[in-house]
Amino acid sequence: MDAAYAPAMTRADSTAPQHLQALARANRVRLARAAIKRSIAGGEKTAAEVLLEKSWETESMSLAELLASQRRWGRTRVRKFLQMLALSEQKRLGSLTHRQRMLLITELEARSGTEREHETAELLVA
Repeated sequence: MDAAYAPAMTRADSTAPQHLQALARANRVRLARAAIKRSIAGGEKTAAEVLLEKSWETESMSLAELLASQRRWGRTRVRKFLQMLALSEQKRLGSLTHRQRMLLITELEARSGTEREHETAELLVA
């Protein structure tokens, strides 16, 4: 296990039975993912930034889960976006190749620019 991808284990964790260590790690991952999804939904982070970070919390997260955490992105938009890029919804972030990761980041940044333009235009019209 790579230290960069795994959370630090405390002394108490190392003496606990293996199944309890696994439950504790799963809880840490779940809480960290929830925080990441909240920050994306709140606009503090973008999905492209999460893809660039390559953190241990997101290694086993699916593309659909990450993309759906964005504001106004439902199952249909996620599915159409990934079909356009020939990627599976179930593809895990940790298994993305460098080319796939860069393609996703480029497309997400391009879409975020056009969405901002549409939102600005809607505000000007209203």
